Amino acid sequence: MRSANKIVAETLQVLSENLIPGITTADLDKIALNNILKKKGKPAFKGYKGFPANVCVSINNEVVHGIPSNRREVKSGDIVSIDIGVIYDGYFGDAATTFIVGTPTEKQEKLLTITKASLYKAIDLIKPGVHIGDVSSAIQRVVETNGYNVVRKFVGHGIGRNLHEPPEVPNYGEPGQGLQLRQGVVIAIEPMVNEGSSDVKVLKDGWTVVTADGLLSAHFEHSVVVTDAGYEILSIV
Repeated sequence: MRSANKIVAETLQVLSENLIPGITTADLDKIALNNILKKKGKPAFKGYKGFPANVCVSINNEVVHGIPSNRREVKSGDIVSIDIGVIYDGYFGDAATTFIVGTPTEKQEKLLTITKASLYKAIDLIKPGVHIGDVSSAIQRVVETNGYNVVRKFVGHGIGRNLHEPPEVPNYGEPGQGLQLRQGVVIAIEPMVNEGSSDVKVLKDGWTVVTADGLLSAHFEHSVVVTDAGYEILSIV
């Protein structure tokens, strides 16, 4: 799983270097595929429940599961969330990052800063014996105290020999509730944070999730293993 997640992290890095105005989301998908295959991995999302692309690229008010397209160009001022899954030797890796293209606005920077902060606040709690509710509530507190809302319809998850495994890891919850983590468990923690309402809807393509009010959304994700003393982030270079 370290190897799978290392490919994920390296591919996100490559995409960040190519994320410029004018590039299409399909171009990003092709770059990702080439990098994954070069490193002897396989894209985990292609064909998963019928998903038609190798990575998810979601822009501005798109929360998750954006389908890359030759008709969709990245523009200066966009915020672009890229979610990547990789299979390596039968094990899965999964991570996501939201980028700002061009000069960021104060509003964009704050949304991304808080979303990322909520992820790391949750990760810092991880150790054997901690409840899923402790992780979930940490994300919720950071997000809501800063005036944003977490998406409730989609959640984080366990990961291993399958892309999605128990337990579910919501971005909201109560401390002390839910499954207790144990050494060796790997979870994908992924706060999806909306500038406005937590409500979302799925577009006619059956995949792309957007904010119901049209306001911005950000998404950060890491795959994290519970160790004897705490945690290790697998999806990091």
